[in-house]
Amino acid sequence: MKKHRLMGLVLSAALFSIFLPMVLILLWSVAGRWPWPGLLPETYSLRTIKELLTGSASLPRLLSSLTVAVLGTAVGVMTARATENYGFPGRSLVRFGSLLPLLVPGTVFAMGIQITLIRLGLSDTVAGVVLVHLVSAAPYCITIMTDVTRAVGTGLEEQAMVLGAGPVKAFFQTTFPSLLPGILSSMSMGFILSYSQYFTTLMVGGGRVKTIALVLVPYIQSGDRSLSSVYSTAFVGSALLVFFIFEGIIHRIQKGERKP
Repeated sequence: MKKHRLMGLVLSAALFSIFLPMVLILLWSVAGRWPWPGLLPETYSLRTIKELLTGSASLPRLLSSLTVAVLGTAVGVMTARATENYGFPGRSLVRFGSLLPLLVPGTVFAMGIQITLIRLGLSDTVAGVVLVHLVSAAPYCITIMTDVTRAVGTGLEEQAMVLGAGPVKAFFQTTFPSLLPGILSSMSMGFILSYSQYFTTLMVGGGRVKTIALVLVPYIQSGDRSLSSVYSTAFVGSALLVFFIFEGIIHRIQKGERKP
C-alpha cells in the first residue's frame, strides 16, 4: 500500500510539474496586462495570436521537418536492410559511420558544414537546412530501423521469392507491412529532432530560413513573455500534433494486425 501511495505521489508531482507550466504559458499567450503579484491577468489580448498567424514561421515550415523525417527514415530503412540482411566487407564500418554525427559536437558540425554549403551554394537556403537536419536525424532513424529490421527478419520475404515474387514485390507485400510501425516511429523521431533544431538552423539558414524555434529564442531573450509564450505553445502544440498523428496511425495498424 505504501508503495502504491509513493508511486501516486511521484506521478502526481510529475503531472503537476508538466501541466502547471503549460497553463501559465497559455495564460501568458493571451495576457494583455499581468502585474505582479496577481494570480490572473488583469486584461487579455489577441495581439500575440495575430502575430503568430501572420508571422513568417507559421505552419508551412512544418514541411521542411516532415521532409527530413521522410528522407531520414528512407536512409534508415536502406542502411538497416543493407547491414542486417547482407554480409559484405566493411559492414561494421558502415554501422559505426552511421553513428559518427552523434560523436561530433553540434557547434563544430554546424560551423564546418556551413563552409561546405557556402561552396556548394546551399547556404541560407531551405535545401541546406534540410540537409543539415537530415545528417543530425539520420543516426536516430538508422538505429530505430536497424532494431526493427533485425526483429522482423527476412523469412516471409524469402518465402515469397521462392513462390515466384520478385524482390520488390516480395518486400512490399511481406516485409514492409511489418516494418511500417517502426517506419512511423522513425519518422516521428526525425520530425521532432528537425523541428527542435535552433543553432544549426541559425548557422546554415543565416536567419533567412525561419522556423518557430528560430523565432522563439529572440522573443525569450527580449523579455516579451506574451509573444514567447504564444510561440512556445505553437511549437509544442504542432510537434505534439504530428507526433500523435503518427502514433494514431501506428495504433491503427497494430490493431488491424491483431484482428483474426
